[in-house]
Amino acid sequence: MAISRSLFLIIFAALFCFGCGRVQKPPLVVGSIDLQRYSGTWYEIARYPNRFEKGCDGVSATYRVIENDRLEVINRCRQVGPGGGIREIRGRARVCDENSPAKLKVTFFWPFYGHYWVIDLADDYSWAVIGHPRRKYLWILARQAHLEKDPLEKILERIVDQGYNPERLIYPNQP
Repeated sequence: MAISRSLFLIIFAALFCFGCGRVQKPPLVVGSIDLQRYSGTWYEIARYPNRFEKGCDGVSATYRVIENDRLEVINRCRQVGPGGGIREIRGRARVCDENSPAKLKVTFFWPFYGHYWVIDLADDYSWAVIGHPRRKYLWILARQAHLEKDPLEKILERIVDQGYNPERLIYPNQP
């Protein structure tokens, strides 16, 4: 009986430690964000694959401040394939925590909200990187439909430091 109990404890400890090693802290967000400066149209440069943008190219998101801590969100994409037209969805985003204004929650179907964390942002607001606390989602956005090679390479280095895998990124076609 003592052997089986010892074996059980060893297996339990090994599984527990293995699980601990895989737990990641959430990504860091930028220190602050000016929603007025963030407002406007952003173009999707790259993203992690997700079900709600399946078959989308020419993706853009337009933000407009509607209150001090709230944004209107309009996402558009060009559906790939025969008869593919423009798809559009409207939603709202809000700052979740006054102490961390770069952590927003967004909804397109109330009462369901998703995390929208600004984890990197150019000083001039020319590009942004949006992440998720469990790294399920990732977007690289820019004010122009295309991003120069140098800033993109630096962004890719920094997302690795944040625990993201750049090999998972897909790059939709932009007009």
